[in-house]
Parts: sequence; C-alpha cells; structure tokens
Amino acid sequence: MHVIEPAVRVFLGIYFLMIGLQFSARTLGLYARLGFSHIHYGRRGRATWWHRHTFNMFRAAILLVCVVRIFADIDAWLGVFPWLYYWPILLAGMVLMMAAFASVNYLQAYMHDDWRSGIDPENRGRLLTAGPFARSRNPLFLAVMAGQLGFFLALPSVFSLMCLVVGGVVIGRQAREEEKALTLRFGEDYMAYCRRVPRWF
Repeated sequence: MHVIEPAVRVFLGIYFLMIGLQFSARTLGLYARLGFSHIHYGRRGRATWWHRHTFNMFRAAILLVCVVRIFADIDAWLGVFPWLYYWPILLAGMVLMMAAFASVNYLQAYMHDDWRSGIDPENRGRLLTAGPFARSRNPLFLAVMAGQLGFFLALPSVFSLMCLVVGGVVIGRQAREEEKALTLRFGEDYMAYCRRVPRWF
C-alpha cells in the first residue's frame, strides 16, 4: 500500500466535513447580516425541491462513507474498482477536488451578495455576465461537477460513480430550471446573454 492511499482516506473525510461546516457557516453568516436565507428549495414536490433533497441525501451519504473509511475498511461494500485504485489516480482526484474547492470559493466570493443556492422567489440579486460568467453561464455548477469527478478518482468505486452520475444529472436539470427563472425575470437581457455565452463551456 502506497503512503498516498491512507492519506487520501483521511483527506476525503476531512474535506467533506469541512465543506459541510463551511456551507453552513456561510449561509448562517449571510442570514445574520442580510436578514434572509440564501438557500431556496422551491415549492414542495417541484423539480427544484427534488433536486435539492436528492443532492442533500447524496452529500450526507458521501460524508458518512468518507468518515467511516478513516476508521474501517468498507471498500468491499462500496464496490471499489481495483484497476483504478492506484496512487497516481487517487492523488489526481485529491488535487482536482482541491482545485474545485478553491474554484467554488472564488466564484461564491465573486458573486458576493448575489450568490444563491436555488431559485430566489423574491428575485433578489443581479444578473452577472462579467468575469467567470463571461465564459460560462454556470461556472459554479462546473466547479461542483469537477469536484464530483475528483471524488470518483480519489475513491474509484460503484458508490462514487453513482454519486457522479446522479450529481451530474441533478446539476444539469437544476441549471435548466434556474435558466428558465432567469429568462422570466430578465427577459431579453438574459436571452441575449445566452446567445453570447454557452451554458457550460
């Protein structure tokens, strides 16, 4: 066993624990300062509501699995792919996850008070079209998906592949729902933006 393998195990547990703490602290801090929640599930039973709950369920499962793996060998239950489970691939996954983490933090800082998770029913926030949004309409979603790919490489398994596929589908569907809402809100300004800038790349 290469020294990288146990290091990646510990990294994954700490990484997802810190993401949970950071996300919670950020949303609580924004609520304390601005007086409203930046997290929006949408109406119960609607597509965005299901997207949020599906994402939360998988996020909780990933955190649990990664923390347990620090202390117990459960890889047989996860369906680890032995032909991918080599230290250069695990290391590449860890590096990609750190790059995604940095990108998400940069993008959320760039959005500042305009950052939302979900569709704000009060239509607060401005239409961002400059900086990273001049190259992709959904750079934050791209960064999250890069992190999911990194997770698959850091733990190549049936479990992480399922997380990658489901996460990609949910994010793709959520992006389309958010773009519908932006079209209704900003009209021709947003449609012109869509003609200039691709949804992803």
